[in-house]
Amino acid sequence: MLLQILITRNIVLFNYAFCFVYIGAILLLPAEVNRTFLLILGFLTGLVVDVFYNTLGLHAAATLLVAYLKPFWVDIQLETKGATDRVEITLSELGIGTFLTYLLPLVVIHHATLFFIEMSHFGMLGYTLLRIVASVAFTTLFIVIIQLFSKR
Repeated sequence: MLLQILITRNIVLFNYAFCFVYIGAILLLPAEVNRTFLLILGFLTGLVVDVFYNTLGLHAAATLLVAYLKPFWVDIQLETKGATDRVEITLSELGIGTFLTYLLPLVVIHHATLFFIEMSHFGMLGYTLLRIVASVAFTTLFIVIIQLFSKR
């Protein structure tokens, strides 16, 4: 949270790519985390970001949606890969391909929810889609870099 509020809040590339690294805190929690706890944590995480960004619930809504969808996506991913005993969601455990297959759809859902709620009229559709794509790439890259430098 401190990384998001103090550092990445001010990193914006060409007014299109925003880095919302706080979503990694929800997505990288172990798979066996209680769903109710995950939803509460997702809502509170988004709410804290909303307070500092002055966005009135946008981040809370997007993060809550991702926290809700995460257990279903983890079940699909772990069942597909045959890794039912693997519960650590890290780059080193899953490998780059599986990690990105897990991470990208949830980051896209988060960013699409966030930017579509923020969009004021349909004339901004192209701009909003560009912001979603650029921000997904930027956030995903930042989360992967953090995973590469983490000790776990």
